[in-house]
Amino acid sequence: MGGSQALETEELESAVDDDGPQLAICLVSGGMDSCVTAAIAKQENDELAFLHVAYGQRTEKREREAFEALADHYGVKLRLVISLEHLAKIGGSSLTDDRIPVTTANLSHVGIPSSYVPFRNAHLLAAAVSWGEVINATAIYIGAVAEDSSGYPDCRPEFYDAFQNVIDTGTKPETLIAINTPVIAMRKSEIVQKGIELGAPLHLTWSCYKESELACGNCDSCALRLRAFREVGVPDPIAYLLDSSRFAY
Repeated sequence: MGGSQALETEELESAVDDDGPQLAICLVSGGMDSCVTAAIAKQENDELAFLHVAYGQRTEKREREAFEALADHYGVKLRLVISLEHLAKIGGSSLTDDRIPVTTANLSHVGIPSSYVPFRNAHLLAAAVSWGEVINATAIYIGAVAEDSSGYPDCRPEFYDAFQNVIDTGTKPETLIAINTPVIAMRKSEIVQKGIELGAPLHLTWSCYKESELACGNCDSCALRLRAFREVGVPDPIAYLLDSSRFAY
């Protein structure tokens, strides 16, 4: 949507709500946050389209399996898998560069971790918006988490507010796409609880940064996940290399 025709976010969402059947794109990595986000989107829209992005991450094959399993679970017919392999070529992240080790979990760490993929979420959103214009989507859902996360700068609410302005300014006048971040203010334990309430298939998800057969239990992503399930008081349904009860996160 261009220039002076840009709508404020509230007006955009109202305009979208007034139109016919709602088609929403969900960015689905295969992880727990995107799974619960998809469950929320399922309740709020008539049809979903799932978008998965391969960017050279260590566990891409396993994440793709989780994506397909989640899409099957929700009966999603519109699926798109794209490659942003330039992010691996750019490097700078332990997720995409084998020369940078995935660090052992330290949930008290302050600062940006080595697993941060520089400006990744902007690339993901740009791809989603491009597809959204083609298939006439009215919303993009992304499972970004600001609280209780690893400290990624592109998971902050103000980043998504700014990107909404980019969409409003840079798309066709008739394009009305709203970014939705339904879990952004939740703690991981709240995401687990929400997933349980919605019957989300958390057993189909994959969160580990390092391993693809059994989750390592030692990376930040595993630690956040394990702590969340422990706080909720239910066992994590995926398997770990070691007994997950020994990880006192």
